[in-house]
Amino acid sequence: MLGSLGLFTLLLGAALPLIDFFIVNVALPTIDHDLAAGPAMLELVVAGYGLSYAVLLVLGGRLGDLFGRRRLFLAGMAAFGATSLACGLAPDAWTLVGARVAQGASAALMLPQVLATIHSSTTGARRAKALSLYGATAGLAMVAGQILGGVLVAADLAGSGWRAIFLVNVPVAVAGVLLAVRTVPETRSERPAPVDVLGTLLLALALITLLAPLTEGRAAGWPLWTWLALGVFPFAAGAFWWVELRADRKGRTPLVPPSLLGLVSLRRGLALVLPFSIGFGGFMFVIAVALQQGLGMGAVVSGLALVPMAVAFFGASLAGPRLVRRWGTRIVTAGGLLQALGIALLAAVSWRSWPDLSVWSLLPGMAVAGLGQGLQLPVLFRVVLSEVPGDRAGVGSGVMVTTQQSALALGVATLGSLFLSLSASGSMGTALTTTLLVQLGAVVLTVLLSLRLPRTVS
Repeated sequence: MLGSLGLFTLLLGAALPLIDFFIVNVALPTIDHDLAAGPAMLELVVAGYGLSYAVLLVLGGRLGDLFGRRRLFLAGMAAFGATSLACGLAPDAWTLVGARVAQGASAALMLPQVLATIHSSTTGARRAKALSLYGATAGLAMVAGQILGGVLVAADLAGSGWRAIFLVNVPVAVAGVLLAVRTVPETRSERPAPVDVLGTLLLALALITLLAPLTEGRAAGWPLWTWLALGVFPFAAGAFWWVELRADRKGRTPLVPPSLLGLVSLRRGLALVLPFSIGFGGFMFVIAVALQQGLGMGAVVSGLALVPMAVAFFGASLAGPRLVRRWGTRIVTAGGLLQALGIALLAAVSWRSWPDLSVWSLLPGMAVAGLGQGLQLPVLFRVVLSEVPGDRAGVGSGVMVTTQQSALALGVATLGSLFLSLSASGSMGTALTTTLLVQLGAVVLTVLLSLRLPRTVS
């Protein structure tokens, strides 16, 4: 059984990859200054991590099923510490990009084991509580990444500057490995399936041909390769689905079994995770750029602007299990309405007050949006995994986290590109307002989709 200290260790492993996806947002100006990186290279620092992370997540879940989830968690945590050290010591921009790609790959080994271990070593109320804490950790990590990044960059520990955002992971990873050896139980699938090599390659091709051009296209000036890649994407995605469907019908276990999507809770939950994460990922990137470059706020002050969102998210996440027992998944609908109100408040204040925005004027919108997000995300994790069999926990976790991570990266690429394009040709205040209104559309979609979720969740 999974004890409290073991759960804490797993949640630590869940927090690190998500923190590091967002922590670089506030450090990009100093990285650019120190390494003369340029816009395209800076986007590779962000995208390289996100791409390798998203591409390998499902494979990481399958390897955990096959070789043991604790073993993969330990390997991933150790590799995450080593690659974070490489990022922190990188002498130039290309070395940093390579280290970030490796860091994303190590995160993909570690993160799927967290949900799979929780799912296979807990039951009943304890599982519900653990999944709620996972959701709270995931949401907080995404917000706290930028807050922590601002503090570390401003502190300039021993003259380390931006390097501290990566070096701080090293002692945390060492502590995580030591704790995991003693507290995390070993679990694996009773019927482990071999690695689906063709499915893995096709999924990687599909994600790369979608995310790479969308992320790099604007900064690189939309060269020919970006359009060629986007043209390849639908064929790669179609081939992947055909290969997986064929393997499933033949009784083999593909990388992403289409039969898994026959689970109503998983299918409808994933459909909601997608627009939620696109909006969230785009918002976190855009708000960091708008506050720092548009308003000249320092890294610490721009991070402090997110504190109300983090506090409200955490409070709502803790209340989630009790509210779900009483109201079921209608809590997700209520959360979507609250998030929509919060984003609308932020859009209104940015339109009315730019360029005189302050942390205080942003506070109401940030708090209301965070409250709504905290009522949505943890419950969605529970919904998606509620019907997944224990021996498929790694696959189910990998599919869910891949959907979330790919959508976060897609949000940075699409909403981020929209904001940067609009701000280059006009007022950054207008660009921020327009982008927030587009995100509001995604939030409204989550409200509508939440009405189709199963009313109760185990």
